Amino acid sequence: MAENKGLTLPQITNVTEVSHSKLFTVEAMDLTFSNGVKRQYERVKGGGRGAVLVVPVDSENNLILVREYCAGTHDYQLGFPKGLIDPGETAVQAGNRELKEEAGFGAKQLAELKLVSLAPSYFNAKMHILLAQDLYPEKLEGDEPEPLEVVKWPLSDWQTLLQQTDFTEARSVAALLLAKQYLS
Repeated sequence: MAENKGLTLPQITNVTEVSHSKLFTVEAMDLTFSNGVKRQYERVKGGGRGAVLVVPVDSENNLILVREYCAGTHDYQLGFPKGLIDPGETAVQAGNRELKEEAGFGAKQLAELKLVSLAPSYFNAKMHILLAQDLYPEKLEGDEPEPLEVVKWPLSDWQTLLQQTDFTEARSVAALLLAKQYLS
């Protein structure tokens, strides 16, 4: 396995806030690299709580997905339930809550598959990818502006899911492949 052995992190010589919103802060960072080269990078900082994405698999071996509006692409995307970790929650607790809010199921078994970075070149956000099994019906009120469409997809037909034109979110694609590997 490759690691960062022998690499020296650049020195941050100055950080300036460029912009701030409810969810994000954009910063300009002045850096000096170990070879003396100076550069300015910009980074987006989230709230730091982290997020979860849940791959639910029901007793009939169906994936449970949701179709929801995505402002970044201004379309509807098919993906797995996801959301921010609330203060005081663990990733597993947040995953079970999001699953109940978005898909109407709770899970008796949740396994953490991987902690992934989202665009680490310029964004500090991390997401816990969880596998949810032993599902039971339970609905919690969420913060979505409209009801989400819940879609059951046979796990055995996962390759066709990858071909769907509205299943493009990289986090959901990675989660599907991680879940397939875990369940094999």
